[in-house]
Amino acid sequence: MAYANYRYKGRDFIGEVHGEYLIPLAGLTDVGPETSADFLASASRLTESRVALSDVTLRPASPRAGKILCVGLNYKDHANDVSTATFPVLFPKYTSTLTGPADDIILPPESGQVDFEGELAVIIGKAGRRISEDDALGHILGYCVSNDITMRDYQNKSHQWLQGKIWDNTTPLGPYIVTPAETDISNAGISTTLNGEVVQKSDLSHLIFSIPTLIATISEFTTLEPADVILTGTPAGVGYRRDPQLFLQDGDTITVTVEGVGSITNTVRAEAA
Repeated sequence: MAYANYRYKGRDFIGEVHGEYLIPLAGLTDVGPETSADFLASASRLTESRVALSDVTLRPASPRAGKILCVGLNYKDHANDVSTATFPVLFPKYTSTLTGPADDIILPPESGQVDFEGELAVIIGKAGRRISEDDALGHILGYCVSNDITMRDYQNKSHQWLQGKIWDNTTPLGPYIVTPAETDISNAGISTTLNGEVVQKSDLSHLIFSIPTLIATISEFTTLEPADVILTGTPAGVGYRRDPQLFLQDGDTITVTVEGVGSITNTVRAEAA
């Protein structure tokens, strides 16, 4: 089973994905803090109101996330000398950073180092505090794909990363929320393609901190709620660490794919003067 937040004829819906169609869930407009996994599973399906995917605009997978927790340096090939870390690098994003899975990525005029970071995202579906690793998977609504767009010149203005990570409307999230019962992501491939060239390629078995470990660690200090998002980190190949460096430019097309979860493709546009 997979869910999508979408807009159709000026109205917002949650739909269950059926091939090239979406079946709306009665009375619901999007995945949010009040829509637990059980709530979504039990909602009435309006089969007579199904719509074609080609006729809708997909919205971010969790447009009203209360918390977005991001993990840095979480792939063995990306972390290099910090791969023996005993605690994950964590930082927040805000809901205002989220954008749809096919929306343009807008280059702000203030930054000349806009970078890509393909990632698997985890959407929480059941609230919990101090969740054990053994119970962690039971708190997941599903998985989706993200691109943790980062303004490197701003990120490196201080030892904190916040100012490089929270630019409005810069983090595509989608296309769907794929439930754990639908896919096994333990060894799923993840890749990023820029203008047809593969620039990142790895698989989720290379995570330093597993998804259950991340859920257990984060929930030690904050309650995880339905619709909260965890971005699990990016593999090697980001533009900032290349020689020569490679940053996003006006007109670029970038795709992030996670095997069994989906793909998001975005066009890069310069901000209008």
